[in-house]
Amino acid sequence: MTGPLSDKTLYLGFDESRTKVVLRTTEKYRGDLVQLAARFQTGAQLGPLSIAVALEDLLLRLTAISSWPDPTGVEWEPALASLVRGNLEDTATVQARLKGSPQPGETEIGDVPDLLGTNWHGDLREFQKRDIAKLLSLQHGANFSVPGAGKTRVALAVYSAQKEKGEVSRLLVVCPKSAYESWQFETGACFRSPLRTNILDRSRDEWAEVLIINYERLERSRGMLAAWLQAEPSMIILDEAHRMKLGVRGAYGAACMALGPLARRRLILTGTPAPNGVKDLESLLAFAWPGHGHRAVATAVAGGDLAYASSALRPLFTRTTKNELGLPPVEPKVSFVDMPPLHKEIYDSLVGGIVGQAARDDLSALGKTALRLLMAATSPALLLEGESRYEPLEYKLPPLDIPQFDSLHSLLKSLPSYELSPKYKEAAAIVAANAGKGRKTLIWTTFVRSLSTLESLLRNFNPAVVHGGTLDRDEQLRRFREDSECMVLLSNPATLGEGISLHQVCHDAIYVDRDFMAGRFMQSLDRIHRLGLQPDTETRVTVLAVRDTIDEVVALRLGQKLDFMGKILDDPSVMQLSDLQEESPVAGGLDAEDIQALLLHMGTS
Repeated sequence: MTGPLSDKTLYLGFDESRTKVVLRTTEKYRGDLVQLAARFQTGAQLGPLSIAVALEDLLLRLTAISSWPDPTGVEWEPALASLVRGNLEDTATVQARLKGSPQPGETEIGDVPDLLGTNWHGDLREFQKRDIAKLLSLQHGANFSVPGAGKTRVALAVYSAQKEKGEVSRLLVVCPKSAYESWQFETGACFRSPLRTNILDRSRDEWAEVLIINYERLERSRGMLAAWLQAEPSMIILDEAHRMKLGVRGAYGAACMALGPLARRRLILTGTPAPNGVKDLESLLAFAWPGHGHRAVATAVAGGDLAYASSALRPLFTRTTKNELGLPPVEPKVSFVDMPPLHKEIYDSLVGGIVGQAARDDLSALGKTALRLLMAATSPALLLEGESRYEPLEYKLPPLDIPQFDSLHSLLKSLPSYELSPKYKEAAAIVAANAGKGRKTLIWTTFVRSLSTLESLLRNFNPAVVHGGTLDRDEQLRRFREDSECMVLLSNPATLGEGISLHQVCHDAIYVDRDFMAGRFMQSLDRIHRLGLQPDTETRVTVLAVRDTIDEVVALRLGQKLDFMGKILDDPSVMQLSDLQEESPVAGGLDAEDIQALLLHMGTS
C-alpha cells in the first residue's frame, strides 16, 4: 500500500483525473476492500489491494466507509478530506433549510450592491437583487427563473460577490454554444474591467479568468477541467442545466456530476428544470448538493402532490416568474390548417402503412416514427432525401392539375409540383403581412430541408438562416438585427433556441412545427419575449398545426408538460402556455406518455 503513513489500513485519495477516488489497503484487509467495493455502484478493482470509485458515488454513499473494520486506520488525502467535509456541511445546511430553520449570515437585498465589489458595473432589477441575496445565502444554489429573466447577469453577480469575499478566483461556465454570445457580452458589460474570457473550443488562454465550454466537449475535456477547477478556488455554473437532466445516466450529466464536487461553489441555471418530470429536477439538485439532492426531491414528491413539492423545495432555489418581469403580455395562438387532398392521402397512408408498421414492430423506432410524421404533417416531400440534407423542396407555383400516379414514392417526389404545404403557405402570408408593417419575423422549424425550402419561398424578404451547418452564424444574426432589408430569420430550436436575445428587433414568431420537447419550446419562445421589452410592445406568437395529424398530439402533450412545470414552480404564467387559443388561418424526445399518445393517434394502442 502507498500512502503518507505506513500504519494506516485504508487510504483514500484522488486519481490522476481528480474525478475518481482510489482506495488502497494492506494485504491483511484485502477481503474487506473487496466487500467495500461492492457497496459502491461504480466500485472497480484496480489491483489486489486497490479499487476506484467515482467521486459522486463516494459522496452519495459516504456511510459505507464507516463499515471499515479499522476506523482509526482510515486516512484521507487532505484535498479529498476537505471536499468531503464541505459536502457534509452542505448536507447539513440543506437539511436545515428544508426544515425552515433560521440560518446565520443571511444576505439581505440591501446588502447586495456593496457585496459585488468596485469592479461591478451592471444594472440590476429589484427581483435580480433578491435572487442574488438568496443565492449568496446558500453555499450552492439553483436559479430556476423563467427564460429572459437575466439569469446570466445574476450568476455573474454571485461570482463577483464570492470573488470579492475571497472564496473563488476563477469561473467555469458550461453552456450550449448558442449561449456563448450572451456570456461574452455580459462578462464585458457587467464589469468596469471586463473579465478575461476564453471559449475552450476555439483556443486555450492560460490566463483566462472565465473558461466557457459547451456540453458536447465536456467529457473529453474532463481531466483538464478537473485540474483547472482545483488549481485555484473555483466556481462552476451550469447554464441551461436541463441539458444534464439525465444525471449519471447521461454523458453530459456524468461529466457534470464528476466535476461539480471539485468546485468551491456550484450554481445551476435553467428556466425549465423539469421538462419531462420530477426525475429531471432530482438530477439538477444532485449536482448542486451531491448525495443529498436526490433524497431531498424524492422525499418532497413522495406523496405525488406537486404543490407541496414546490413549497418543500423552495428553500433550495430562487425563482423569478414571468409576471415579475413586468413584460407586456404575449398570447400564443394555434393556427389550424387543413391538408390538401394528396397531402392527406399520403399522410393517412403513412400512418397505416410503412411508418405505422415500423412502430408496431419496434417500439424503439417510435422516435424516428414521430419525426417522420412531423415531417409528413408539414410536407410529405420532406421524407425523401435530396441531393444533400440542405436541398430545398422545389415548389412550382401556381399548383398544377393533379395527374395519376404510379407509386407513393413518385408522388412524394413530385408532390411539391402539385400542392403547396398549407403550413408554408400560411407562414408566407404572415411574413408578408408583417413585412408590410415593418415587422421582422422569426420562423422556427425542426427540419433543415424545411428551413432551406422556406428560404427559397421567402427570398423576396432576404431571409437570414441559422442551423447546425451554418458557418457564418454571427453574420446571419447581424443581418437580421441590423439589415432593414432582412425581414425573416429562419432557424430550429435545437440550434438557436437558447442563449440569444432577439427581442430588441423582433416581436413576431411562427412555429411551422414543434416536437415533444417542452423545455426546448419554452426556451425558443423566450428569444423574443424577455427582459428589456418596452411596456407597449406587442409580441405575437403563432403555432401552425395541421388538423388530424401528429401536430394535435404534440399540442396536447406539450400542454400537459407545461402544466406540470407550472405546478412544480408555482408559476401560473407557465401554465397559461398550455391553453393556446385556436385562430382561423390567415391565407422528438418521447417519454412514456408521449409514446402512448402517439400510438393512440396511429391506432395501435
